[in-house]
Amino acid sequence: MNILTEMIRGWFGPDKMSDQMVLILSAVTLATLMFVVMALCALVFTWMERKVAGFIQSRYGPMRTGRWHGWAQAVADMLKILGKEDIIPAEANRFFFSFAPILVLLGSLLAWAAIPWSPNFVSADLDLGLFYIFAVSSLAIIGILMAGWASNNKWALYGAARGAAQMVSYEIPLALACIPVVMYTGSLNTSDIVIAQQGGVLNWFLFRNPFIFVAFFMYFIASIAETNRGPFDMPETESELVAGYHTEYTGMRFAFFFLSEYANLFLVSLIASMVFLGGWWSPIPGTDFAPALTFIIKGVLMVLLNMWVRWTLPRVRVDQLMYLCWKVMIPVSLTCVVGAGLWMMWRGQA
Repeated sequence: MNILTEMIRGWFGPDKMSDQMVLILSAVTLATLMFVVMALCALVFTWMERKVAGFIQSRYGPMRTGRWHGWAQAVADMLKILGKEDIIPAEANRFFFSFAPILVLLGSLLAWAAIPWSPNFVSADLDLGLFYIFAVSSLAIIGILMAGWASNNKWALYGAARGAAQMVSYEIPLALACIPVVMYTGSLNTSDIVIAQQGGVLNWFLFRNPFIFVAFFMYFIASIAETNRGPFDMPETESELVAGYHTEYTGMRFAFFFLSEYANLFLVSLIASMVFLGGWWSPIPGTDFAPALTFIIKGVLMVLLNMWVRWTLPRVRVDQLMYLCWKVMIPVSLTCVVGAGLWMMWRGQA
């Protein structure tokens, strides 16, 4: 943010714009940049997921649209979605129906602001950065409930109720899994968490403590449920609820839901890389020449792991989903928090 502010002052001259105008222009520029990055992520990950699914299911995936393995298929799908008619059901609540996809997308966009891409590029370097990410990403729950209720459709309402119960439940183990790392660093600042992992792969929090190693897997499972992806895609079960909470959405409004799903997928993958996998630090000390690229590669690898799980495991039942969260993951995550604290005391790291 500071770099961007200085660039804007240099372009327009230090005396031609007030500090408030520079700050507003910087914020608008960053928001636009993040939205473009989110859109590109949705395009790339859509194509990538089809290829991963095709590989796992022993088929090719998209091959025709675009010369190299159908790379333009995602672009064609995007153009088709944007060209669809925007339909609002006659019995729907027009205001909330229209506002819900914007709120879901806004939760993803705001959370990206505290992601530390490199030592010199953090949009919002907040002291409570990790807490802020979990807080603003919860806006998606409100948007999903709003979409399901405002659609005046029983399938959408069922999907929204499932989504709210699932996301509220799995936020608990998701946050608990990150607490041992916060205990180590003594800070919720995302940059501080990454800086504390400098010095090679053995200094990543994943390998520092056996309880944090288990907490990583708790985070990974909870992140799949938090993003409503298979095998925990209960809010959108096509075989039961048509399309869940976005059954009635078309055109650009549906594109917002689609975009937010892949933005959230990349977000939770980046958080895993930031908290457990060293962030922008390279596995090999002394090779940190492209920190942002290293961070992105780790995030993309975590996305691939999510896709692998989705196309490998069958969908679970709703009761199994809730049992896994409340009877298994939350007790294990709490055990990891206590165990990590005792380990730190034993090793003299507290």
